[in-house]
Amino acid sequence: MELGLVCPDEFETFVAQFYIPTYILVPDARAERLPDVPECPVLVFINSKSGGQLGGDLLTTYRFILNKKQVFDLGEEAPDKVLRRVFLNLERLKQNGDEFAPKLEKKLRIIVAGGDGTAAWLFGVVSDLKLSQAPPIATVPLGTGNNLPFAFGWGKRNPDTDRESVMAFLDQVKRAKEMEMDSWHIMLRMKARKEHECEPIAPLELPHSLHAIHRVLPTDHLNLEGYDTFQGGFWNYFSMGMDAQVSYAFHSERKLNPDRFKNQLVNQAGSVLLSFTLLRGEFKNIGQICKVKVMRKHGDWQDLQIPSSIRSIVCVNLPSFSGGLNPWGTPNVRKRRDREFTPPYVDDGIIEVVGFKDAWHGLVLLAPNGHGTRLAQANRVRFEFRKGGAEDTYMRIDGEPWKQPLPVDDDTVVVEISHLGQVKVLATNECKAVSVLDPSSLPSSPMYHDDDRDSDKEDDSAGDEWRKFGAADTFRIPDDVDIAHLS
Repeated sequence: MELGLVCPDEFETFVAQFYIPTYILVPDARAERLPDVPECPVLVFINSKSGGQLGGDLLTTYRFILNKKQVFDLGEEAPDKVLRRVFLNLERLKQNGDEFAPKLEKKLRIIVAGGDGTAAWLFGVVSDLKLSQAPPIATVPLGTGNNLPFAFGWGKRNPDTDRESVMAFLDQVKRAKEMEMDSWHIMLRMKARKEHECEPIAPLELPHSLHAIHRVLPTDHLNLEGYDTFQGGFWNYFSMGMDAQVSYAFHSERKLNPDRFKNQLVNQAGSVLLSFTLLRGEFKNIGQICKVKVMRKHGDWQDLQIPSSIRSIVCVNLPSFSGGLNPWGTPNVRKRRDREFTPPYVDDGIIEVVGFKDAWHGLVLLAPNGHGTRLAQANRVRFEFRKGGAEDTYMRIDGEPWKQPLPVDDDTVVVEISHLGQVKVLATNECKAVSVLDPSSLPSSPMYHDDDRDSDKEDDSAGDEWRKFGAADTFRIPDDVDIAHLS
């Protein structure tokens, strides 16, 4: 529909499609009956600190259009508290015989506006709640990379915040299709740092999506005495090496000088500039600092041979990385046959493992059919870091980087990634992500044309038949992952 300046009656009719009455949102509020159940009721979460001034402006506009109680500032209230309160109230209303509540719950959708880290936060919270009818999520691009919104057709440019633009976005949400997206569990384990050591230890600043496991029991294989274990989830990518180092340098600079990083284009240009500045430094290849293993068939770990030129590894779930680029692409027919590669579906329980030689290598993604060095497809990936490789390395999950210290004694730092489950997302007709349930959409996008060039000269790892295996609770290590042997 075309949305321009609308008269009051048209405006009210439009808003009624998305409006949630206060008694649904606030326990014990006076019941507010509507003539009809809204066609597309939405809960809106906005990171008011994202996008410079845009986050705050967007919050104001949504609260002007909708019920203020259905629009939440993530700087004021965490989404887990909001959603727990709303769904507990919905359950209470249903038990009390309210006929409106179950119909609204069935149609409920979520909008989240922020960077990729903010979107991932919402995905994790919705997964953790284990809702019987989990609402699908639409993502508003309001960050620097905006990979998650771009993959599902919401664009990567920060949005306009005027009333007509927001109403147009709401209309897109109403017409959007539901898709499933794979969730990935990540476990990080390292030897506990001793408080009595002479030299002060800098605090480890991990992404908020990684949570410490504090229990240590004789029968508990999820943790080991004397080790710190963290677990969490991601939906887009995990990267390690030079790529994450560039991101870490950018985020550190932005934290020190936030006023210089309020413009999306300036942020993207600054990140590119850092990439080429860091080219002057020395980077060890991935094979020097860790051993990489992949599981293609359940229970069958295999060593992954990393070419000596690879300086970064990206485990990517979506066809969007570094602001919308597609590092895996689609292998040609010969490579699919010889190496048993499959198209990069977002709901097949398989993650793509890609290598990059340096920042210049990343420029190949800008060319038609450009891609990184395809290393493997797997449903589990393990990185093992031992003494002697390096003092530290850099890692990144869905846009959130950190500096990871590596072993100084005869211990091992372990990062293990495994398929976990799926979450519901909303996608537009411009969606770049492809479902295994709809493979016919694969050739229609220019991002997925067969690449007939033999550009993977160093790709010499072989693939085995892959098989999906069961899901487990979000942010819990899956039951069939035994990490006791990693000590």
